[in-house]
Amino acid sequence: MIGNRPQFVKAAAVSGPLRERADEVLVHTGQHYDDELSRVFFDELGLPRPEHRLDLGGGSNTAQTARMLASVELLLEQERPDVVLVYGDTNSTLAGALAGAQARIPVAHVEAGMRSFDMRMPEELNRVLTDHASSLLLCPSPGAAENLRAERVHGEVLVCGDVMVDVAALVGPAAGSRADVPTAHGVAAGGYLLVTAHRAGNVDDPERLAMLVDLLLALPEAVVLPLHPRTQARLEASGGLDVLRAAAHVHLTPPLGYLEFTALVRQARRVLTDSGGVQKEAYLAAVPCVTLRDTTEWIETVEAGWNVLVDLDASAALTALERPVPTAHPALYGDGRAGMRVVEALLRMAG
Repeated sequence: MIGNRPQFVKAAAVSGPLRERADEVLVHTGQHYDDELSRVFFDELGLPRPEHRLDLGGGSNTAQTARMLASVELLLEQERPDVVLVYGDTNSTLAGALAGAQARIPVAHVEAGMRSFDMRMPEELNRVLTDHASSLLLCPSPGAAENLRAERVHGEVLVCGDVMVDVAALVGPAAGSRADVPTAHGVAAGGYLLVTAHRAGNVDDPERLAMLVDLLLALPEAVVLPLHPRTQARLEASGGLDVLRAAAHVHLTPPLGYLEFTALVRQARRVLTDSGGVQKEAYLAAVPCVTLRDTTEWIETVEAGWNVLVDLDASAALTALERPVPTAHPALYGDGRAGMRVVEALLRMAG
């Protein structure tokens, strides 16, 4: 079950090898409901078209999850799968896990055990509930497995590595050489900051949204900012979008496809983000990250010196941008064969 763009990337590492050895029924909940951009991700990643498209985007987290639960319950009755496979920490993840567990179908969770220990975040609630509903917990790192053992989950805990490492290994080198991509956005390779911001805690609160705008205006070099639909709507309503458009160093773009975005990550001087997935993508690209939150589930990147948490403190962000690049870059999330390990574990579970 998938529903948003980061899940498309994760599924791309698993779906191909899984379909070589078993029948997969791919369900797209439509949590991200930009049809054109979804199609771009599927085409770029070679992901099979979903057998079921539910178009359940929009609404509050509660309302959206409730609609997904009702729809997935009917699908499970129809398909009668051996395993329900969910990815990450979205409403789609939680709905798939709860529906599967309630139907007494084993649930497997890819990216299990990640914890920010910040229950203010909807994603943290989704992670915890999904892990405790799952029978097979597929962890991206030893630290994630330690979290699950500390919580005494009932499912089998397996460290398989991070499936996004698999995808990054395939597309990263080519994306890193695409100097035409930064040029198309009005910047030069190595001479810009890539910024993303979409968390409700940063953009739905008017005071924090204003802090975000002030932070962007304070950045001393060129900025490329792909606008998430939620962020664009909030900026338009507050007048902040006009302010950013008037700033000569800020280059606004619509949401981007995976390959174009990866090219921008790999050629940025630094990445600033409130996204968990982008923190990890920056690490895999060996680009230092400044995280616009005060907690992170990817704590290993902070401990390794590649990620700094600054919340929306502009002064702290400016200081973090000048930190030297660490000399060591350990393989925190595996060797690029996580997808195959996930498939092997699923086949064992299904018998």
